[in-house]
Amino acid sequence: MKKIEAIIKPFKLDEVKEALNDVGLQGITVTEAKGFGRQKGHTELYRGAEYVVDFLPKVKIEIVLSEEQVEPALEAIQNAARTGRIGDGKIFITNVEEVVRIRTGETGEAAV
Repeated sequence: MKKIEAIIKPFKLDEVKEALNDVGLQGITVTEAKGFGRQKGHTELYRGAEYVVDFLPKVKIEIVLSEEQVEPALEAIQNAARTGRIGDGKIFITNVEEVVRIRTGETGEAAV
């Protein structure tokens, strides 16, 4: 099993969710996040004073899935989240040792 973590722009969340649903993935976890990479933030004006906003709003999506589902999920996220501008985000893929469904005690892929 694998875990995909994708950091994307917040306004792309619905498109990514629909794209994942279209490839047969339904269970996702979404967390609001703040961060920056090459984008470095931007300058804003507040009550006449200029200040730098370092951490930009992002959304983090987490999905645990079988190895066969990784490629379609990866493609779906990339296509749906891409704007072509800096700050589109990143996707991380890691191995998952075990999954346990708390309610039933199921383990492995049956628990996903």
